[in-house]
Amino acid sequence: MYRFLLSRQWVILTLLALALIPTMIELGFWQYHRHEHKVAQNALISGNLAAKPVPVTDLTAPGHTVPRDDYWRRVTATGTFDPAHEVVVRRRTAIDDKVGFHVLTPLILTDGRALIVNRGWIPFGDDQRSFPDVPAAPKGEVTITGRLKADETSAASGIKDLRNLPPRQVMLINSAQQQEELGRTVLGGYVEQISPEPAGGSPEQIPNPDDSSIGPHMAYAVQWWLFVAAVPVGWVILVRRELRDRAAAKAGRSAADAESAQEPAAV
Repeated sequence: MYRFLLSRQWVILTLLALALIPTMIELGFWQYHRHEHKVAQNALISGNLAAKPVPVTDLTAPGHTVPRDDYWRRVTATGTFDPAHEVVVRRRTAIDDKVGFHVLTPLILTDGRALIVNRGWIPFGDDQRSFPDVPAAPKGEVTITGRLKADETSAASGIKDLRNLPPRQVMLINSAQQQEELGRTVLGGYVEQISPEPAGGSPEQIPNPDDSSIGPHMAYAVQWWLFVAAVPVGWVILVRRELRDRAAAKAGRSAADAESAQEPAAV
């Protein structure tokens, strides 16, 4: 009664079901690992934002690559802003997703080295190819507090580092690039300024990274694993339906044969 399972149609269907099961199991684990990564990142963000600020020179130095464990660490730095070498970063979004610039202003430390400070976001002007009207940085010696970040690269950010941009405009926040322009030693990475707050609220400071949302990855993982359970159940349902349809067809043929046998022979 199960010989139909050896037919071409049922062999293909069975092989497809067998192939789907490990694929969906793997997709479930992929989503689960993404969930774990998000949870770990949230814990890292929360811990680093809550940690006591330390001098920036405790965590970075010229040519240093900021490790992930130090992302978003709060740091302090004392120096004088250098607006003459200020640049803006193109195609950056504000909290409301409006596109504009990030303002990068070098902070010349007391030892003569420089730290790249992201002072925040400003909107595009009428002409995106001209240097925008940037709110002035504080004059004189100032102590800032901010979140330490690693240098941006095209590989890590997905942002193409375009060339031949208008003067004092860049695509990436990268200390090595800025060191070439400044002609002085620059600490690795950069700092997103959080204090002092700018007068008049501009530039708009970069908000804290999200450390509460875990995303839908766990739900997707469970969904894939439920699909795994559904495949054999669906296969069994189809087999039983095929058996029922074949039994009904056979019963119909038997009834038709019986009626034919009972009909009187033609005279």
